[in-house]
Amino acid sequence: MADVINLLPDSIANQIAAGEVIQRPASVIKELIENAIDAKATEIKIIIKDAGKTLIQVIDNGDGMSQTDARLAFERHSTSKIKKADDLFTLTTMGFRGEALASIAAISHVELKTKQQNSELGTHITIKGSEVISQEPVNCEPGSNFIIKNLFYNVPARRKFLKSEKTEFNHILEEFQRIALTYENIKFILKHNNVKIYNLDKENRHLRIVNVFYTGLNSNLIKLQTKTDIITIDGFIGKPENYRKTAGHQYFFVNNRFMKHHYFYKAVTKAYENLIPQNTYPSFFIYFTINPKDIDVNIHPTKTEIKFVNEYNIWQILNAAVREALGKHNLVPSLDFDNPNFSDIPSPKPNKKIYYNPKISFNPDYNPFNNNIILKQNQDNIDNWDSMYNGLPENDNKSNQTNQTIEFNNNTSIKFYQLKSKYILTSVKSGLMIINQKRAHQQILFEHYINKIKTNKKDTQKLLYTKKIELSPKDFNTLKEIYQILQQFGFDINILSNNNIEITGVPNDYKNTDIEKTIEEIFESFNNNLNTTKQIQEFIALQISKDLSINYNEKLSQENMADIFNKLFTCSSPNFTHDGKKIIEIIEIQYIDKLFK
Repeated sequence: MADVINLLPDSIANQIAAGEVIQRPASVIKELIENAIDAKATEIKIIIKDAGKTLIQVIDNGDGMSQTDARLAFERHSTSKIKKADDLFTLTTMGFRGEALASIAAISHVELKTKQQNSELGTHITIKGSEVISQEPVNCEPGSNFIIKNLFYNVPARRKFLKSEKTEFNHILEEFQRIALTYENIKFILKHNNVKIYNLDKENRHLRIVNVFYTGLNSNLIKLQTKTDIITIDGFIGKPENYRKTAGHQYFFVNNRFMKHHYFYKAVTKAYENLIPQNTYPSFFIYFTINPKDIDVNIHPTKTEIKFVNEYNIWQILNAAVREALGKHNLVPSLDFDNPNFSDIPSPKPNKKIYYNPKISFNPDYNPFNNNIILKQNQDNIDNWDSMYNGLPENDNKSNQTNQTIEFNNNTSIKFYQLKSKYILTSVKSGLMIINQKRAHQQILFEHYINKIKTNKKDTQKLLYTKKIELSPKDFNTLKEIYQILQQFGFDINILSNNNIEITGVPNDYKNTDIEKTIEEIFESFNNNLNTTKQIQEFIALQISKDLSINYNEKLSQENMADIFNKLFTCSSPNFTHDGKKIIEIIEIQYIDKLFK
């Protein structure tokens, strides 16, 4: 039998490795910035065109490389960080695998100009698809200047699956923000298509967080700090009253490296229990400093999932630190006995009585053993119960529009009951119907907005006082993508300078006064996988309908419940919300009968 196993050529092996390390333009930028940080750069400039598909350029003023190192840097597994296996457990640098530059060179055209700080001449290398085209001396600035062109030119399948320019740019912003939030001692400049997006000077951590996002975040940050033998934790958490309805502004860092950790995430959210509503999210920017021997960063190619030796103990420390920070910020009212100030408490006037006997009203004729009184009170309640349903419309039996067959009781007025201010109950022929009131209202609003879009009905009401909002660069980029669709829904938005917008009009039936919150939620929740106009329209309609639908714990009148019931069963999809959550459940009468056997 013939031999079938062959060694892959280096060019193909590098392309395969590139699939793990370089997933999109943002991956290239992440790797190059991390290399610049490891080279002790104090200023890093990133220039991109067409969201990195055409050009990625990263310029730093770091140590630079010698002629030999510049060439070896593009070989697989070439690294200055590791010499023996034990070095993996004492890493303090960003990159260490030695695959990044080799992977980038395998799928693009690369130019590198680099010079060490005390050298007279630098090195200029040109590589195309892992093949070194040229290497020669050059006169250049100290540091390194990487130019990456035509990314994935030789892997058309990978290039084909890149998203739109705005989506890929959002990924770039995400990677950039994660690094910029950690290295506030480095000056960063980011330019896209000749437009300067960021110009971040060296600053303290608090200012870096604010400048990465928007100035309005400044008043929302609470200092977090604790130090133990196991770990040091510092950073900032958001005030409970500034909770977010979507996950965003939630960052963990360990030893200056961004990480994801669901277990520690629960430690933070647990501290906010009973301080923020359900299904909302706190903001946090939390930095861990720990002995490198107590973590393992080598468990995922992107190095964002990190394993800790003392996870349980760290959970307890983190949870306590967040609760302590919330308490220190006087979020729970307390008396300050160290600095008492009782000057505002009025002193009693001389000869003035400062207490009084309480007056109690009671019925001297009341007899708790008089059954006639009790029966009369109960009968009054029963007699008045029917008045709650006066004036309700007869059911028009439009249930044929629902996806499941529901037979309603004909020729009788439908009565509704509200359970726990959350569910609407009513009788149908097969048993008991239970309707989730918030989801029902959400679906009604969703189809209402979608129908408006389909019929090109743009109803806008002008605001008496316009709303100016400062957006983060990422949200500002998102706005450009969905601007026209927001206009279709009835939003009038003026784009101002420096990532600012002005809202001058809202949909005509828009009742929510917190317009800023709604707009922010739309931007935060925007799904990068939305490609078609229809998908974006449905996404925005869903977000608005979620925001404007009635809340749980809201008591409804008979008229309210009847209105929701009637409108729900004129919807094209009354059983489930657009995002697939159940609206209606029917408990069969046979099941109810079994309960009483």
